[in-house]
Amino acid sequence: MIDQTERTPEQTRDRGGLSVTQQALDAQTALLPYALAVFSVSLPAYVWAGSHAENAVWMSGTFAIFAAAWGAFYAVVNWLKRPEARTDLAMRGRIQIFSGLLWAAAVAQMSAFADGAGLAREPLLLMSLAAAIVVIFFAASWLPSLLILGSAAVAGPLFFLFSRPETRELANIAWGAVALALALALIVNRILRSQFALAVEREVLIADRAGMVDAANKLARSKSDLVATLSHEIRNGLTGVAHVLSAAVGHNGRSAPSREQLAAALDAANDLISVLNTTLDSETAEAGRLSVDTRPFDPVALIRDLVLLNRPNASAKALEINLHVSPELAMADRGAAIADVHRARQILANLLGNALKFTVRGRVEARIELAGSGRLAIEIADTGPGLATDELDRAFEPFHRIERTSAGTSGAGLGLSLSRQLARLMGGELTGHSAVGVGSCFRLELPYDINALPDRDGQAAEAAAPIAVERRALRVLIAEDDALNAAMLRAVIEQLGHQVVHAIDGRRAVDLSKVCEFDLLMIDGRMPNMDGPATIAAIRALDGSMRRVPIVAVIGGDATEAMECTQAGADAVLRKPVSVAAVARAVADAIAVERDEPQIRVVA
Repeated sequence: MIDQTERTPEQTRDRGGLSVTQQALDAQTALLPYALAVFSVSLPAYVWAGSHAENAVWMSGTFAIFAAAWGAFYAVVNWLKRPEARTDLAMRGRIQIFSGLLWAAAVAQMSAFADGAGLAREPLLLMSLAAAIVVIFFAASWLPSLLILGSAAVAGPLFFLFSRPETRELANIAWGAVALALALALIVNRILRSQFALAVEREVLIADRAGMVDAANKLARSKSDLVATLSHEIRNGLTGVAHVLSAAVGHNGRSAPSREQLAAALDAANDLISVLNTTLDSETAEAGRLSVDTRPFDPVALIRDLVLLNRPNASAKALEINLHVSPELAMADRGAAIADVHRARQILANLLGNALKFTVRGRVEARIELAGSGRLAIEIADTGPGLATDELDRAFEPFHRIERTSAGTSGAGLGLSLSRQLARLMGGELTGHSAVGVGSCFRLELPYDINALPDRDGQAAEAAAPIAVERRALRVLIAEDDALNAAMLRAVIEQLGHQVVHAIDGRRAVDLSKVCEFDLLMIDGRMPNMDGPATIAAIRALDGSMRRVPIVAVIGGDATEAMECTQAGADAVLRKPVSVAAVARAVADAIAVERDEPQIRVVA
């Protein structure tokens, strides 16, 4: 059950569409026309009884007051039917109480007239009391209205009944009738509030169900798009790589592949890795599990490095690529962007890569400037084909590629959507504007502190590839049951200049650690016979120097797997798929860790 007492009416209305207060006011509004009808039907009886009163002028004034109250009440009823009357519950509640007070005042005036009506005094006072009980009935749906209007309506008749000794007994009976009417009205109000709360709960459940259905549909569409995109990109890329590898091993009597074919296969493999990494990041961000590590960094140095890295690609396409730094940033000796330098590099690399990919002739420009108090703007502009407004909107949607401009190019259609998600995670924003036939400009805004000093060491480590490690050749033991993953990891480690010994599972890794000396262990997180955490724990329990050997856990990306490995004693965590830079960084982090004061690092 949903506890309605823990949610304000506004919060309930936002989630379920109707609040208890609004439903109570709606119920009272629905009863108001019947109140008019009741008072109209009762008027002839009151006129007949009042005709026996001694003061005819006062009787006429009473009728005039009754007619004025009836007219004002009729106007209020009509106003409450309008749509604008439903928007402000506080105003609506005040107006409904005010309109009820009109009838309470009319009843009080009728009671005052009845007190001086001679022989008609008692019948008229009882009719006034009946009118007050009618007010109680029609105010029962909303508790504030019931308490205020009920008390105000019965005050006049009871006062005049108790004011004379000859009607004291009748007053006691009237007081009992009023108490019974109020008690019944409170019971009705309690029942109605329970019904209103159930209706609110039903509305909330319906809204939640609709939200879950929308989320499920969105997830289904996302998974369908994911499968379609990956199947297309992976099928095409792997087919090309397979053809080259087939030629390399001499299948079908073909000659060895040329350097150009090997380069094409390498490009296809790198494209596949890029697509997979982007897809995984996008799915992780969509699930809300993507985190950023914000710290001050030098944005000018970052964009300058990226422009230099992309200059050969621009030259190969005969494109001009330039960087424009605003004077206030070029001259400043302080100030830093406050964001995750790795993710900022990822966004800007994607924007520059897109600009170079889709621009056939002309130039690509990167501009960096301050965009107001506490904000920094980096713009990437090109002279490419440009996008229409609807095309630009679709370009920011996951798995959407613009067919007019994307023909013949690889990609999953996730770069811009992921970049926007990353920018928002860092407190920034990514926007774009474009014109067909003119070009496009994408603008990344990030938080900026003019007094901060950039973390240049961390930024340099981020930009460096490969990372500097121990110059001496290390003896590295890798424990990996998958032959392909083991071959890839061995190739990368040997490329870094180290010696490798391969163990096919965790148990074999423990046995080798007992009889051999290694400088570094790289343990897969998930293996048969003995998994990664168990292997790491067993090695840490050994006697001798091997219990203090640096260990890198190689995992598939699961946060639980990473936590299990670090708790078992891993010094660093390396996520698959591995790259030269990532392996070098993981090795450097593991070697640098002191066993007495471990500092766990996770390397993507």
